[in-house]
Order: sequence, then structure tokens, then C-alpha cells
Amino acid sequence: MSVLRIELRRSAAAGAALLALAVGVAALYLAPGRWSEGWMSLTLTVKEYLLLLWPIALAAGAWQGRREHRAKVGELFATTPRSRARRMLPVLVAMGAALGLAFLLVVGAGGLRIASTAAYFPPDVVAITLVGAFTLVAAAWLGLGIGRLLPALVTAPVLAVAGVLLVFFTAIMRPDWMGAILSPAYGSTPFYSFQTIDPRVTAVLAIFMGGLALAGVLLLVAQGPRAATAAVLPVLLGFGVAAALVPRDDASLIAPIDPVARELVCTDDAPKVCVTRVNANVLDALTPLARQGLAALAKMPNVPTQAHEDTRAFIIGDVPRRDADVVMIDVRIDDHGGLAHPAAVVPEMVFGLGVGYGDPDCERNAAVERAAAYHLLGREPVSNVGVIPEMIEEDPQLNAEAVTLWRDLQKLPAPEAVSRVTAVRDAIRACQDPTGLLSR
Repeated sequence: MSVLRIELRRSAAAGAALLALAVGVAALYLAPGRWSEGWMSLTLTVKEYLLLLWPIALAAGAWQGRREHRAKVGELFATTPRSRARRMLPVLVAMGAALGLAFLLVVGAGGLRIASTAAYFPPDVVAITLVGAFTLVAAAWLGLGIGRLLPALVTAPVLAVAGVLLVFFTAIMRPDWMGAILSPAYGSTPFYSFQTIDPRVTAVLAIFMGGLALAGVLLLVAQGPRAATAAVLPVLLGFGVAAALVPRDDASLIAPIDPVARELVCTDDAPKVCVTRVNANVLDALTPLARQGLAALAKMPNVPTQAHEDTRAFIIGDVPRRDADVVMIDVRIDDHGGLAHPAAVVPEMVFGLGVGYGDPDCERNAAVERAAAYHLLGREPVSNVGVIPEMIEEDPQLNAEAVTLWRDLQKLPAPEAVSRVTAVRDAIRACQDPTGLLSR
């Protein structure tokens, strides 16, 4: 233990860990909205930041690996009775423990922010986090071996650049199962709040990283060129085992779904409002807004009586059967884990006239739909820019046309105006062009 304390104090372990911790926490808190939804979002975000952390660990190991060459004490140590493996054990433990702990602390730093708002803790978070920490251990040990084999001053910076390129390009390579094996950051790009990583993908990454870690150890303790050459064997073996176990189907590789996170949590009273379990903390804030939207739609006959969070996962072609009694809501989470853009909830519910976005291949008339929706809302149409969060531009003539149609509706008796709005809704349901239905 005394030797280990000396290594932690004098080696690059503490400095590398502090650098990784600083980079990871800074990257997290520069964009808290990316992971404020919950524990899995946080875990995936930190996993994505392995694009930065993994090269840091690799370069730090390489810098430490050239220490004996830099101090020119290699021949002196070779004359001691202790084997090289025993002499390298403290530095392996120090570098691995420091960088692995740094990864865990990055996750913990984010967890402090979301602990009071995250409604669901997926069990897979533990495995993904531990394997993420192990990838930094593997990177540090591989860097130690390469640094001892190539003790040049440029080795560490070259490895840092190579590490960034390796993590990035393997994460997007095809076929996907290759990326799942090779890249520490694979599967971390978020598409929806109930996304996860298949446990088999986590397992094969751990297997391959274990091969890299063992290769680094062999390079670090090798006594000759033949022993150093043998370091490629654990890499090949790890890849072979991982390739045999990795799933090949898109549903497991490309943004798989956590079915528990996607389960609906609903209000006890009617009209029923439901959100996914991962977003259950915003149900109280969403409920009165969703019921306002349902009340506006209720001016038409045969309208939905429930509001559910949209649980479709388009990335894998998962489009559940549409329920005529349910209107879908896009639930967004703000930087602090609360409901984001509450002012957009009611307009977005009514804009689809209870049908939602409908079939994208059908004829649409945005001006007619906007005029009909704002008639239900009881106010003059305005540009969707600033109302819908994702909307950043639109045809400047669109809203003017909607305002004209809306004003014509206001001149009609209320039953006739509602009848025309209902006709627009029915045309959208039937995949027909609603043009002219408000001004017939």
C-alpha cells in the first residue's frame, strides 16, 4: 500500500484522473438539457463523452509508460531481484483505479443534479457505468504498454488524437455490430427518453476492452520482442469472443427500447393523462395543460378523451396502432428535470385537431389546419415560430392566409364554424386534402 500511495503521488495517475474529471464534468454542465431527463440519459451522455475521456486515459498511460526510458533507469531496475511484473503492478493499479474512479465521479456529479427529479432508475445504468469506467482502465493500461514500447515524446499526443478518431469512427462504422464491439461510445446517441443499451452490447464491449487491457499489461511487462508480439493474442481473442456474442439485429443495436421506462403512468381521475415512467415527475405539471387541450378539442364531436405521451420509437420502425380515443403529446424536459415549454402543450395538442401528425404522405394544407386549430383555441392565429419549440422558420404568407380563414370562421354561427372545423379534422383522418373546407 505504501508503494501504491507513492505511485499515486508521483505518477501521472492523479493528474490524469483530475483532467478526466474536469473535462467530463465541464462537458456535462455545458449542456445539462441533454441528460436532465433521468439516469439513463445521464449515463448515455457520459458514455458519449468517452470520445474525450478515452483518449485522455490512453495518452496518460503512454506518458506514464515512458517514465523509465525518460529517467534512463531501465538497466538499473533490470538488475534488481524483483520481477518486472511485480514492479509494474503498483503503476497498473494506480493508473487504472484513478481513471476508473474519475469516470464514476463524472456520473456522480451529474447524478447530484437529477437525483430529486429522476423518477426511474433503470438497472442497466449500473452495468453501463461500470463498463464505462473499465474502458478507461483498459485505455490507461494499453497506453502504458504502448508508451513503454514506443517511448518517444510524441507518442502520448499522437495516441490522444488517434484515440479520438478511433472512438468516433468505430461508433459510426458499418456493420453496426462491429461498432458495438470496438467503440466505447457506441449506442450513446439519444433518440428518445426510453432508450437504453442492450445488455449484450455492454457485455461484448467489456470483453473486447478486457482484451485491450491484457494486451497493454503484456506490452508493459514483456522482456523481449517475442513476448511483446504475443500481446496481440488477447486482442484477437477478445474480438473473436465478442463477435460470437454480439447481437446482429437492429432492434438490439440501434437505440433499443427499455419497456419499463416506456410504460405509461396515468392520473387516477378523468380525463386521463399519461406519461412514460421515465417522465413521471412531470405528470402533475402536464395534467392541467393536457386537460385544457382536451377541452378545446371537445368542441368537436367524436374527439379523444385521453392524452398520452407519444411513445413511438421511429428509429426502429416502431409505430403503435393509433387509438382514436387518445391524443398524443410530445413531452419535453428542461435543464432542471421539469416540464419544458409548457406554453406549447395546448397548442400542439390542438394543432393536429385530435388526429396528430397524420400520415406524412397525405395531402396537407397548413393554413387551413392552423385556422381550424386556432378557432378551437379561441384566438387569432400566430406564426408557429416561437409556439412550437422546434420551429425556426416558415413561409411568411402561411399565417396571413390562416388569419384570413380564421376571420371568416368568426363571422359564421358557432355550430356552422365547428361543423367546418370538424370537416377539416375528418379530411385529415381520411388522408384527404382539406383545402376549401373552411371557406365552402
